Amino acid sequence: MKFVCLGYIAPKKFETMPEGERNAMLDSCFNYDDILRTGGHFSGGEALQPADTAKTLRWVNGKVAVTDGPYAETKEQIGGILILEARDLNHALELMSKHPGVQYGPFEIRPAADLGAMVEQSAKRRGKH
Repeated sequence: MKFVCLGYIAPKKFETMPEGERNAMLDSCFNYDDILRTGGHFSGGEALQPADTAKTLRWVNGKVAVTDGPYAETKEQIGGILILEARDLNHALELMSKHPGVQYGPFEIRPAADLGAMVEQSAKRRGKH
């Protein structure tokens, strides 16, 4: 079962860390990611540019409106995502509770939605095979 893990961090925290602390954090996180890969649990992941580089799209008055910044105004912003393979939510929590990144900001873990059946039904309605 796939889980999307959203890692949060306070704005500018990463950028203002002393270089040694930042490197130690990255090395410990990447080391644990390697452990997840070895166990077949790391399906993918990406770090994100800082939140001030984000654009948010909304449907307003019948058209798309673009605003600067992330969708939500929060104390912490999404710093990256990790796609995790786990047996169930408890297993995902067990795996991610060991991730060093949790020390620097919370992780939100959600089961990924399987849209396969919806996509197949839509393809049939649209005449695609």
